[in-house]
Amino acid sequence: MKKKQSTRIASLLCMLLVTLSVTAQQRTTHEFTIQQAVEYAHAHNVQVKNALLAIESQKQTNREITAQALPNITGSANLTKYIDIPTSLIPGEVFGQPAGTYIPVQFGTKYNSTASVQLQQTLFDGQVFVGLQARKTSIDFQTKNAEVTEEAIKTNIYKIYYQLVVSKTQIDLLDANIARLEKLEHDATELFKNGFAEKLDIDKVSVQLANLRTEKLKAQNSISIGYLGLKTLIGMPVKDSLVLVDKIDEQQIREDFSNDTAYNYADRKEFQLLSLNKKLNEFNIKRYQLSYIPTLSLTGNYAKNAQRNTFDFFAKGGQWFTTSFIGLNLSVPIFDGFARNARIKRSRIELKQTENQIDNLKLSIDNDVEAAKISFKSAMATMDFQKKNMQLAETVYNQTKKKFEAGTGSNTEITAAQTDLVTAQTNYINSLYSAIIAKVDYLKATGKL
Repeated sequence: MKKKQSTRIASLLCMLLVTLSVTAQQRTTHEFTIQQAVEYAHAHNVQVKNALLAIESQKQTNREITAQALPNITGSANLTKYIDIPTSLIPGEVFGQPAGTYIPVQFGTKYNSTASVQLQQTLFDGQVFVGLQARKTSIDFQTKNAEVTEEAIKTNIYKIYYQLVVSKTQIDLLDANIARLEKLEHDATELFKNGFAEKLDIDKVSVQLANLRTEKLKAQNSISIGYLGLKTLIGMPVKDSLVLVDKIDEQQIREDFSNDTAYNYADRKEFQLLSLNKKLNEFNIKRYQLSYIPTLSLTGNYAKNAQRNTFDFFAKGGQWFTTSFIGLNLSVPIFDGFARNARIKRSRIELKQTENQIDNLKLSIDNDVEAAKISFKSAMATMDFQKKNMQLAETVYNQTKKKFEAGTGSNTEITAAQTDLVTAQTNYINSLYSAIIAKVDYLKATGKL
């Protein structure tokens, strides 16, 4: 009995080990710099993948357009079996019968077969000609649309990535503050044991310590949710582990910023996209204008046909008759109820709408750049001020702590100094993140992200 039980336990342990092994294999750890995170999103984000598929779809559409300028060859074959051969009536007087009489006659054979090959080749069609010209622009448009989508995703990746990196600094500061208060709580307890402090002093420190631990727990939860958001954004499975490699460097934040007011609208991908859209509008107008011009096509046909009273089309010596021809087809548009005119006018309206969008985008870019410059300068100044303020608060706390340990300072003073330090650190963390966001917005506004 014991032997069977031991065997079952061994089997369960083996199954557990296999399960843990499979789970470990399925769970992948990724260590990403910001650039690697962007590259991963390029390959896995659904919006980006669909935008890239739109390029492939446009390539197939271009193949359809190209096909209109290439020969179109079709083959056909048919076989007819007459259950009853068609009957025709011939006037009786042809065979010496009285006038007004008809003689029924059956012409044809019971079996008829035809096989043919037909060629259609467009020699000139203005709309096809413009379609061929617009192929590259259509691909460029879809490619640029994909880039606009990628840039929007990239902007959000930058903001979330650096927010999580800043959160690491926040956790480090919280840990340092917790360590300080734990030391302070220990010291206050020892003073209380020796009769140099009140129980109230210990309780005040304990309250502060509990608040900081709660704040750390909230920060950790926020970070966990942020990681889930970043994984979703870049298209990473939730079960995978993500490690952020980049660090925050204030000097790095200051880089790529210039007081030079010169910038180029064409650096913005949205502007490039609208410019391509304008070009497609112009092709559309040209296409409808050329629809007034006649079209010319070449037609050719080669056919074999046979008639039999018995089904022996493939018998040796059976006769097949050949029919072949070539022809030109000229189609001249005369009147279509002003439909072409309406299409041209509608296309011109669409072109004007695109031009208005471009003008409005220029105004928007001007506003984005100026607003981003102001926000970035303000964010940098705030970050510098909050950093100095944090350093000052830390100095005040250290001096107050020394006074408290020497017995010349009160618990109220050190509690206030600790509170001021935590507030200064929180303000610095917020200003650091605001500076990063301001820089990302500036780079996007100038088309340099």
